[in-house]
Amino acid sequence: MKKQLFITRKLPSHIIEPLHTYYNIVEWPEEEVVMPREKLLAAVKDCEALWVTLADQVDAELLAYAPNLKIVSTLSVGFNNIDMNALRGRGIIATNTPDVLTDTTADLVFALLLATARRIPEAERYLREGKWQGWYPLQLVGKDVGGATIGIIGLGRIGQAVAKRALGFDMKVLYHNRNRKLAEEERYGFHYRALEDLLQESDFVVVMTPYSKETEGLIGERELALMQEDAVLINVARGGIVNETALYDALKNNKLWAAGLDVFEQEPVALQHPLLTLPNVVALPHIGSASLQTRTAMMNLNVQALLAYAQGETILNRVDRY
Repeated sequence: MKKQLFITRKLPSHIIEPLHTYYNIVEWPEEEVVMPREKLLAAVKDCEALWVTLADQVDAELLAYAPNLKIVSTLSVGFNNIDMNALRGRGIIATNTPDVLTDTTADLVFALLLATARRIPEAERYLREGKWQGWYPLQLVGKDVGGATIGIIGLGRIGQAVAKRALGFDMKVLYHNRNRKLAEEERYGFHYRALEDLLQESDFVVVMTPYSKETEGLIGERELALMQEDAVLINVARGGIVNETALYDALKNNKLWAAGLDVFEQEPVALQHPLLTLPNVVALPHIGSASLQTRTAMMNLNVQALLAYAQGETILNRVDRY
């Protein structure tokens, strides 16, 4: 008998095709629209397997509606959308999609850093709105990236990939991490700093640490005040790591030069969000891993985990054991 699988987004048919052998599949028919919570709770009633995105919260409430649930696979590396304690209490497996998006996300970090430093979106709007009447010496001047100091908070796989790209721009690389990376320090010349020192010394601060209870609000009013007034903050990790109210105040009051953001505390972000009103903010709709090759690889990892479960084989990329 086939197992019941519910997928919270419409995915390419060729991706999920191998699963039809083992699962009766029901999909939320929308590709772009997040599934309403009440519809998700109703949909999981009979499912044994659940394939979610980062926007879908899998918590004790959902588990109460899903008595047959045995495996949850999330289309993301981060899994803060899943209550692991609740899953462990039921013996439910959880998997994610690590390793395949490192370079793509690091590329996006640097694209956002360059766009913010050189005011590229602002300059494009200036041109398209017919404001370009001629050249003058301080027209849309930005910040140099080459030779600057970059401070990376969180030197995991993606953080290291960002740091290596920074070396190509002759940047001095500082990092803060829970554990020292001595081998990387020796091999690449990275410099460890306490968080406060990194914030004070860096021209560009890049937030790459995972989201957790410990890192929620890690960058707040105090931390932003430590940064140089002409510094740039880049966040491509999770929105909740940076206090958005404090960031808005710092940018609005010229205590920080600019910010580049791919993530927000609440997503999708409202058009009226205060940060979107500031010209010195470059904002993106959480596209860190958004290349066709990478998103395909991520989906394939979910498929492999679901196939392994259905066939009673070893399931890779389990996160319920952390």
